[in-house]
Amino acid sequence: MTSGGSEPARPSGAGPRVVLGVSAGIAAYKVCELLRRLTESGHDVRVVPTADALRFVGEPTWAALSGHPVSTQVWDGVAGVPHVRLGQEADLVLVAPATADLLARAAHGLADDLLTNTLLTARCPVVFAPAMHTEMWEHPATRANVETLRSRGAIVVEPASGRLTGKDTGPGRLPDPAELFEVARRVLDRGARGAELDLAGRHVVVSAGGTREPLDPVRYLGNRSSGLQGYALARTAVARGATVTLVAGNVSLPDPAGAHVVPVGTAEEMREAVLAAAGDADAVVMAAAVADFRPADYRDSKIKKASGAEPEPIRLVKNPDILAELGRERRPGQVVVGFAAETDDVLANGRDKLARKGSDLLVVNQVGADLVFGRPDNAAVILGADGTSTEVPRGAKEALADVVWDLVAERCR
Repeated sequence: MTSGGSEPARPSGAGPRVVLGVSAGIAAYKVCELLRRLTESGHDVRVVPTADALRFVGEPTWAALSGHPVSTQVWDGVAGVPHVRLGQEADLVLVAPATADLLARAAHGLADDLLTNTLLTARCPVVFAPAMHTEMWEHPATRANVETLRSRGAIVVEPASGRLTGKDTGPGRLPDPAELFEVARRVLDRGARGAELDLAGRHVVVSAGGTREPLDPVRYLGNRSSGLQGYALARTAVARGATVTLVAGNVSLPDPAGAHVVPVGTAEEMREAVLAAAGDADAVVMAAAVADFRPADYRDSKIKKASGAEPEPIRLVKNPDILAELGRERRPGQVVVGFAAETDDVLANGRDKLARKGSDLLVVNQVGADLVFGRPDNAAVILGADGTSTEVPRGAKEALADVVWDLVAERCR
């Protein structure tokens, strides 16, 4: 927003236009990394800070990283009417960090600087990434403002938990910039397709990863699940407006921005966490690879290899069937989705599992060497209890996740 006149017209073939709002929080320094990711991936980004935000990161930094001049005032470049034009022309408005003060001003429709004016004129998707101390985030006033913004169609990403300013820890930390970038990318993709935030106001539970059943202090029975598909489901649900609880079993992945992550180890721990979260959930998607069996006996000390002797047999017992339990005990209107990883007779085994588990949908995929586990792509057939069958060709796991949520959203109406 230069003071000498309006900005040039958007060049042909330019990337999506993003307004990156920055409010006055210490986490502003992290947003430099988010800006870098946006610009390097071809987005045309205009940084609109509040005046006090420049106390944390100065105007020259934002201008250099974005390639555009930066202003906080509606009086700069008046001939170009920036307080109206920025919001009108944006494909996405992303505010990070969004302080308690900024959320309050946005919720109440105040327009006392360029950023709040832009929020009022935006007709594109709007995403807020709050960051503040735990007491401020949990205050009834902040919670009411968040609900107001969500009721108007904005995505308010749940903050992460962790170290805050000083010695404090708790919820209120700005999510990792790489994960916020993924939210922005998915929201832009849906906006480009004219897709609605069809999970707004919904609470969804996703399980991911694989469980491990201990044999002794150093060994366990486990599987090869990486958690990538479950994390893609969680990220995609956040971008569609859902409140997401992610129950993660032994996963070494960064927490998806906006998801409440509950780490677990064993099948029994996953059962307890999933059932606790499912109580008020609109949908539960069991993407985790839960061990069917566990050792009947746990050894308190490491099992030693005796010279010349064969190892003792390991007796197994059944683990709880979480998907079947969800199917039996679901609350009215709740949608339950299972996953079936098969190596042979894939569809026949899938249809049998769908009938036995009582789920609404079952995502059936073939697994094996160089298939699914640890890979970024997947292919599946999604079977419905109503007799439907939806084939999803091989592609990115987030593409499969979107199809799953399409089918869930249809059944949540």
